[in-house]
Formats: sequence, C-alpha cells, structure tokens
Amino acid sequence: MSSHGPAVFLHGGPEVTAVWSLLLEDIERDDVFLLSPPGFGVPLPDGFEATMDGYLEWLVARLEAFGQPVDLVGHDWGGVHTFNLAMNRPDLIRSWVCDVVGLFHPDYEWHPLARTVQTPDEGERWIDELSSKTMEERLAWWHEWGTLEPLATRLAAGQDAHMGRAILSLYRSSVQPRLAEAGRKASAAAARPGLVISVTDDPATGTHEMRQQVAGEAGADVVTLDGGHFWMTRKPAAGAALLNDFWARLP
Repeated sequence: MSSHGPAVFLHGGPEVTAVWSLLLEDIERDDVFLLSPPGFGVPLPDGFEATMDGYLEWLVARLEAFGQPVDLVGHDWGGVHTFNLAMNRPDLIRSWVCDVVGLFHPDYEWHPLARTVQTPDEGERWIDELSSKTMEERLAWWHEWGTLEPLATRLAAGQDAHMGRAILSLYRSSVQPRLAEAGRKASAAAARPGLVISVTDDPATGTHEMRQQVAGEAGADVVTLDGGHFWMTRKPAAGAALLNDFWARLP
C-alpha cells in the first residue's frame, strides 16, 4: 500500500479539468485525481465564498477527505490555491507544484486585465461580455493561445456564468497587497518538498527573478520550461517529464 495519497491536479480560470488532458497522457502514475474549484467547470454553490480564503477552506476540506498527504499540482488560480495551502496546511500534502508563485512577491503588480476585473463596474462589464460570447468567439480565444482541437472545444464549453461570478469575486479578494501579505508566510511551505515551474513566456505571473525569490523562501526547486501560460496544453510531454522526475526524487 502506498504511504501517500494521489497526485491531485488543480486548474484555474477560465479553465476546466480538460486543460490537463494532454499532459496526463505522459504522467507515469495511475493515482491521479482532478479537482475543480467551485465555479470553474462545476457550479458555484449558493453561499460559497469565492475568495482566496474561501477556496483555501474548500481545498483543506477536500484534501482532508483523502486521509493521506497528497502530491498537489496547481496551475493559474489553482496554483494560487496550491501555494496558499502549502503555506497554511502543509500537513495535508507530501509535495506541491506551482507555476504562479511570482504573484506572491512583494513587488508583483496585477496585469491590466486583472485590474479591469477588480474595478467596480468595469469588472461587471467584462464579465457580462465573457458570459455573452458565442461558442465560436470562445473557441477563437483558445485558438489564439495555441490550443488545438478537440481540447479547445472542451475548454470553451466550460466557460459559463458560474465561472464569471467566481472570477469576479476571486480577483477582487486578491487586490494587492493581499497576495504580498499572504506571501510573507512563504517559508512555511518549506515544510514539504516544492517545485516551482517558471515558464519563459508568462509575463502575467511575475518575472523569473520574482519566482526564484519566492521559491527560495519556500525551499522549493525551480525549473524553467519554454512556453507560455498554458504550458500543459502547448508543452504537455515536457511538463509531464518535469512532474515525473520531481515525484521520483521524493523521499
């Protein structure tokens, strides 16, 4: 019997679990579990607090249910939740992987689209536009990011009003200095082995130097991966190789 729980993958927005499908073809383990944060590919429950704190409480409850420490992998907002969990409840994980730790650097500034979403009225207008897009328009957006069929259709189909409401609430709960303040606990994440994936073309998640600094405080390894924000759809085999190697080296 394994002494640890499964590999748990946590996606962000505007995504659904399908974002991992290509990468999972090359993952060398069969104990994989995909979690969908409320509102991101699954309904947003009435009364759910779609904030950084709310998602942390949700993730704690989900991981406690496994009964064993898991290997947690987070991308985009899923990466934020992953690192937040690693700083606050490292007892629930055997290891963690994150591609957005630069957001927790004290000098990080949100990208223009995030600031739009965080602005009253402007954010509501942007979310309304997102919710009203046709399937063809959503597909075009994914194609612009280099996502091919049939994955693009699966991702576009998951963008709905639930996701729009969750995005609006989540971004507004993380207006700076909220992330910088959370990142002051980065050293607590060193309680478990960590891997920071620093992709070469993702300016929205901070500089490589920011990622290195936060990773250093968290005692994590840093690997550089050529590609952009959606590296798991553009470089799935390379991303899977990084994860397989990391897990193989764990105690």
